[in-house]
Amino acid sequence: MQRLFHYSEDPTITIFQPRAHPSHPTLAPAVWAIDEARAPMYFLPRDCPRICFYKKADSESVDVERFLGLTSANMVMAIESKWYSVLTQTKLYEYTFSPESFDCWDEGAGYYLSKETVTPLDVRPLGDLVHCLSQADIELRITPSLLPLRDSLLQSSLHFSMIRMRNASLT
Repeated sequence: MQRLFHYSEDPTITIFQPRAHPSHPTLAPAVWAIDEARAPMYFLPRDCPRICFYKKADSESVDVERFLGLTSANMVMAIESKWYSVLTQTKLYEYTFSPESFDCWDEGAGYYLSKETVTPLDVRPLGDLVHCLSQADIELRITPSLLPLRDSLLQSSLHFSMIRMRNASLT
């Protein structure tokens, strides 16, 4: 199995304890990790709302053209304008985990959970996050509000991930 990752603005975490997740209050406490393919969705400040989307095998051509027609990137990530300066100033750290104690919770999203305490194998600074996104073949889009994009993508056949939307602008 592949390596798993966790991203944090704190470079001093030596162990990860299972904890409750605010967006999934019915789940048992867990250590959350992301697979390598979806890891770039977390190359942002923790609280930054974002929408990531990309083509699936069964995506309809009209949706691909509408949302992805003018990009050659594998994924598009949209953030709100007010988060751009935070993005450029954030120092983010990548923690690497061995997959042994983790179980896949959502294959489509790349989420893995461990009910055990986890010790990271490694921690490293990511550096310039905009550069990291570009190196991951992601097109970064900046918009005043994510809500119109959210509403449109919900009706589409694309794969999408909407993260930290509780922090999105209401207009």
